[in-house]
Amino acid sequence: MSEPVFRRILLKLSGEALMGSQGFGVDPAVAARIASEVNEVRELGVQVAIVVGGGNFIRGVAASQHGIDRVVADHMGMLATIINALALQDALEKAGSLTRVVTALEIREIAEPFIRRRAIRHLEKGRVVVLAAGTGNPYFSTDTAAALRAMEIKADVILKATKVDGVYDADPAKVTDAKMFARINYLDVLSRGLAVMDTTAVSLCMDNSLPIIVFNLTVPGNLKRVVLGEKIGSVVAA
Repeated sequence: MSEPVFRRILLKLSGEALMGSQGFGVDPAVAARIASEVNEVRELGVQVAIVVGGGNFIRGVAASQHGIDRVVADHMGMLATIINALALQDALEKAGSLTRVVTALEIREIAEPFIRRRAIRHLEKGRVVVLAAGTGNPYFSTDTAAALRAMEIKADVILKATKVDGVYDADPAKVTDAKMFARINYLDVLSRGLAVMDTTAVSLCMDNSLPIIVFNLTVPGNLKRVVLGEKIGSVVAA
């Protein structure tokens, strides 16, 4: 196929996706590769929004288990996503994409506050919108933020970028004969406790019939293949 099958996508990137093999922070080479792939998709005429996590710096849940107040820890995690969003913006603009960083927490000196209609207008103008700071609320993950923002901007699909090829019935790193699903419904994901997105995010997608495609971002060109409708990864849908 040479024509994209989606008009508007929301790409969910974990913070770990940006750190590469260095174990912490942002690897500029990895950010540049991701930005190049996003720019290829944008040049096809697809409108791209990105929700980025902050796990390469801090995870709110993990920090709270070490004694930090959960609300404080979650706010620290939100700030980490803003750092990643700025790094991604820099890489995207070097790759040739016009971008806007939009945050759920107001930090006007470096980013716009999330205003739904404005974010949609940026997409319509061909800008890549990088959504940071989750939902702006503690106790909600960036997975849930991705589901929420995808519905608010009327995205056609959530593309969940991972380091594995799709959704498996067991951890493929630990179970050699783990089976990958080409397609699986929301209820099976929830009942089996499969690590696709957290239960709140999957439930939101199920209630609003928003499909999720889980794919391996570490394979060059996979993002474009998914957008063009190739059978890449696993589809989570009704």
